[in-house]
Amino acid sequence: MADYASSIRKATLEAGRLHRDLAVQASVIRGAGRVDVFGSIAKLDVPLLFTKLDGLLGVYLREPSPGILITTQRPRNQQRFTAAHELGHHYLGHQPSLDDEDMLRRAPFQARKGDNPQEVEAEAFAAAYLLPRWLVDYHCERQDWTDEDLTDPVNIYQLALRVGTSYEATVWTLHRYDVFDRKAASALAGVQVKKIKQKILRGYEPESYRGDVWLLTDRDADMRIEGGPQDLLVVRLPEHSGSGYLWRVQTIDGEALAVVADGREPLDADGVGGPTLRQITAAARDRKSGELRLAEMRPWQPTKPLNVFKVSYSLEGAEAQGWFKDQRQQHRQRLEAA
Repeated sequence: MADYASSIRKATLEAGRLHRDLAVQASVIRGAGRVDVFGSIAKLDVPLLFTKLDGLLGVYLREPSPGILITTQRPRNQQRFTAAHELGHHYLGHQPSLDDEDMLRRAPFQARKGDNPQEVEAEAFAAAYLLPRWLVDYHCERQDWTDEDLTDPVNIYQLALRVGTSYEATVWTLHRYDVFDRKAASALAGVQVKKIKQKILRGYEPESYRGDVWLLTDRDADMRIEGGPQDLLVVRLPEHSGSGYLWRVQTIDGEALAVVADGREPLDADGVGGPTLRQITAAARDRKSGELRLAEMRPWQPTKPLNVFKVSYSLEGAEAQGWFKDQRQQHRQRLEAA
């Protein structure tokens, strides 16, 4: 397995090199807190097309010129991982590749006997490119998470949503960074994501669990959410109801989001008149972008909020058929000139 270890090390180093060359870290911190892998491919001037691919998730082509195809039939986080995998093939100088479901069944950084070294490299590159250690540290600092907190499936799932990777891939990448051992990683990877969603929703039953469930606290103020048209946003904030302050939704696009559950529970079971914990759940209705804004105010003093909480959101979900949006104009001009 020495060759596989060497392949993984090489792929990880090259992912870091490309981060530096494209100044990815600075753009992530200024932006949505996740690596823009589609934008990275565009910066390398590699054509990127989203289309229906029967039986395949992605394709990397070399001749007559490099190009990448990504399926439109998978959720956005799988499109992102597939794109990072194909980017790995390109950046590492690999041969053309047709990639199917096997790509998702392989755990990153876990080579098996008989695995194709080229695929091992691309898999390791994808995981390291989408979730480098510095990005884990960035979100841990923002959320005040310790390594111990990252043994909680809820926190791992929330980290996965923020960085745009799958829950299982995030588990194995955290294992790679020695956050927990292999035995713990196997146990965490076996946790059903539906169970995690149910724990966050605290009794609310959606019609379907296909969408993701974002748990938003005051640590997420002003963040940008890149979700899908079936997602649920659960806003959980302390409320000073004993002093008359109540959270109210101030801004919500009724065609994009709808409040579907609203509840409170005491922060201190023995306290009387102390803060409570307010949980407001909003369900996505359409592929739209906008802002969700709440204010904690007294009903008789609506112009003097004690606190304001807001996030921006894009619920576009998976990329649709066509060229990557940043390349459309470029390809249109080339076709017109041909």
